Amino acid sequence: MKLAAAATALIFVAGCTTDPFTGEQRLSSTAGGVGIGAGLGALAGLAVGGSPRAQRNAVLIGAGVGALAGGAVGNYMDRQEDELRQQLQGTGVSVTRVGDQIILNMPSNVTFDTDQDQVRSEFYSTLNSVGLVLRRFPQTIVDVNGHTDSTGSRQHNQGLSERRALSVANYLNSQGTDGRRFAVNGFADTQPVASNATPEGRQQNRRVEIHLSPIT
Repeated sequence: MKLAAAATALIFVAGCTTDPFTGEQRLSSTAGGVGIGAGLGALAGLAVGGSPRAQRNAVLIGAGVGALAGGAVGNYMDRQEDELRQQLQGTGVSVTRVGDQIILNMPSNVTFDTDQDQVRSEFYSTLNSVGLVLRRFPQTIVDVNGHTDSTGSRQHNQGLSERRALSVANYLNSQGTDGRRFAVNGFADTQPVASNATPEGRQQNRRVEIHLSPIT
């Protein structure tokens, strides 16, 4: 645990910048993809072994957030899905249910200005609605994943996808969602949902996805 604490301090000191929403220190967007994921995990106190999801489950259960089991999982995610659909209707954010997971797809054209990584102020109210539901359903862990199209270099796209995902996670955290619930990842153009050969396809590929999973 002492080693984990030292690593946490090192990550925080080496890669901080000022969060534009809260004025507080956050992980620098210049950190690499693995660094961002590991840094956010470390800052959240994730010092146990296992996968990132298992780590968050363990930390939150240890902090007194109850785990879900059996039929309670489906009912819990059903209610969360219903609230998200109500809150996000007409916002441009799609809500997709895949088993016991909910995926929110936030197209970059409504979330960010072109080639920028700061959330547009017009989108704050939408993220506020997401944050409201997340606070009502604390037994949910949150993966924020950034994606780009194939235009530009892989290095540029990797950094942009990471920074955009981190901006969304930081905003939700600034609105009161427990940071220990988050993992942040950037995938550049490696997970397209449409063809990059057309403008329409590239627009679909530029997105931030929020994956919501139950604590079990």
